[in-house]
Amino acid sequence: MKTFVTRSMIGIFFGGFIGLLMTYAAIYFGELTVLDSGLFVQNSLGAIFSGWLFTVTPLFFEIDSLKLSQQTALHFFTVMIAYGVLAYGIGWVPQGTSSALIFFAIAFVMYALIWLGFYLYFRNESKKMNDDLQHIQ
Repeated sequence: MKTFVTRSMIGIFFGGFIGLLMTYAAIYFGELTVLDSGLFVQNSLGAIFSGWLFTVTPLFFEIDSLKLSQQTALHFFTVMIAYGVLAYGIGWVPQGTSSALIFFAIAFVMYALIWLGFYLYFRNESKKMNDDLQHIQ
């Protein structure tokens, strides 16, 4: 529970920070002189929720009673459904079936690449540790 609360606070902080940076970028690069307060709050809360979501859901990979395939499936569907609903509802993904399909296709490819990168990294680290243990004996 302590890990969940700690990661939640970190995710909320970074989500808010990213939301603020996005607002500054919209003002600076978009040459906006006036911000829509409702849109600002909506996007800020979306960024905060996204930050929380992406820092808490990796806890699925720390459930030792589940196989890696189960952890991955649980994480994938939780992230895709929660973030998909958020992004579509807020308007980060334009309304329409084709936009939603493109979003999910891109998200799936990105998820697969990131997952593969982490998998290869940790497999390599595990191999190094096993090799070190072999040299100690």
